[in-house]
Amino acid sequence: MAPAPGRPGIYVRGTETVETILKAALAVLIDEGAGAFTIRRIAAACGVKVGNVSYHFPRKEMLIQVLLDELVDSYDKLLDDTVRKPGLSTDERLRLIIILCLDDIGSKRTSHLFTELWALANHNAFVAERVGSFYQKVHDLIGQYVAELNPALSAEDVHSVALYISASMEGATPFVGYRKPWAHKMGAFTHIAVKALVTMVKTITPQDIAGLTQPER
Repeated sequence: MAPAPGRPGIYVRGTETVETILKAALAVLIDEGAGAFTIRRIAAACGVKVGNVSYHFPRKEMLIQVLLDELVDSYDKLLDDTVRKPGLSTDERLRLIIILCLDDIGSKRTSHLFTELWALANHNAFVAERVGSFYQKVHDLIGQYVAELNPALSAEDVHSVALYISASMEGATPFVGYRKPWAHKMGAFTHIAVKALVTMVKTITPQDIAGLTQPER
């Protein structure tokens, strides 16, 4: 596993130059793709000298790290405002997570961003580790509610189910994601996903996961 590069000592979140660089980096990745994600291109996109970008972010991997950190922070705030509100049942919390994830997949930012992050991850061990860490947080969040709804499942079973749910939603991107062939079907897809995935969580058994359940005759 590649070690995470430390943030430069002069990196200060919230400074005008850093925020300008981060916004440009995100826009380049979303609008132009992984191939264009270079310090030089980001500098041109935000009108900052290459040396100034490199001063704050000597390696583009640092930009990926900060962008993912900020993405996690934004999702945490959204979850606090919706899923983690007091008074909701575990069913409702899991349903909301599925709806939020699929709504997000329907946006340009998410449809393009994660496609390009995976493209970068295919050629960069550090980015692969960062992206994997992000998705582990997603699996842990989903797994929390899977475990509550189906206490018969082991920790390994819970992770398998959470992984399946996450992969099922992510796999929808090329079909019903932003400007994809069946994007207009996202509403129906979401309703089906909520019903099917929540029911699956409640009814699946360890034997089902291990493939030991005998088919009915």
